[in-house]
Amino acid sequence: MQNVSNTAVMKKYATLKDIATALKISTATVSRALADRWDVNAETKRIVCEEAKRQNYKPNPIAKRLQNRHSKTIGLVVPEFKTLFFPIVISGIQKVVDEAGFQLLITQSQETMEVELRNLKLLENNMVEGILISITREGENSDYYQELIDSGIPIVFFNRVSSSIVAPKVIIDDYKLAFFATEHLIYSGFNKIYHFAGPEKLAVTKERKRGFLDAMKKHQREISENSVLTTGVYSDKGYEAMKMLIQKNELPQAVFCFNDPTALGALKAIKEEGLKCPDDIALVGFSETEMAQLVDPPLTSVQQPSFEMGEVAARLLIAQITQNPPPDAETVCLTAKMNIRKSSINVKK
Repeated sequence: MQNVSNTAVMKKYATLKDIATALKISTATVSRALADRWDVNAETKRIVCEEAKRQNYKPNPIAKRLQNRHSKTIGLVVPEFKTLFFPIVISGIQKVVDEAGFQLLITQSQETMEVELRNLKLLENNMVEGILISITREGENSDYYQELIDSGIPIVFFNRVSSSIVAPKVIIDDYKLAFFATEHLIYSGFNKIYHFAGPEKLAVTKERKRGFLDAMKKHQREISENSVLTTGVYSDKGYEAMKMLIQKNELPQAVFCFNDPTALGALKAIKEEGLKCPDDIALVGFSETEMAQLVDPPLTSVQQPSFEMGEVAARLLIAQITQNPPPDAETVCLTAKMNIRKSSINVKK
């Protein structure tokens, strides 16, 4: 009986997870607070230390030794691999990460916020030192981005960036390039011009749409309710949108598309309906995929510096990890260009 009583009163040492659960914060924040890290505010440290004392927390000496070592691992979250854009960006990231002596842990969000959040938690649990991310078409996990940053895990956004989080970002001037692409069609002599827009919640969609509309207004071109159609990011949606316009006999003279896949889908529909590009409908894409030069007619497209975008994003993140204090958050706007090809040349001009 005495043995049972002794067992019952034995002290149970708490874990980091116990403290995190009680305070409703991440285990990473608890760990950094107990280590007296500079990137956790004083009030959070005080609350964590009080809770650790209350729960009789004793640090694991092995874990403490591991804590003082760096994982040398960077996490990456991309929305999809269906287009060629992100694999090229990843190549640029991998180059810089390898040169810096880090490892890269790659995840894919499948264009959903739920999977993205799961990926972020996976990366956090794997003790990554920082995260590179291009957000999903569904929107942002803003609260969790901020929680990670507050816990000392820096984030760098690229291409599809958060509009609400202060963090380093790598973009191109989507507005300016969309404006130029639309003006190219106007200067080529096309009047009835439509825009196949991307997912509504993405900042890049809004900027490209704004560039299109401002160019149309500047040159006093008619803007109807069908001038902007939301098609998304994949070829099947561009195909469906063009099929619908043709079957309703609402033919535009030209279409500026959100990206190359939607333009290539539109091109397929044009050919299936017995029409010709650019004779009947001209097309301009965005993102300069390899297919742009292989289809007939070759596709006019805005060429993004995909590889360079990956390099710059990786360098910004490594600076956030290795410099103390880290550099101020900056937005790097890279230069892009438009490659004019046969798909947008007005043969009737």
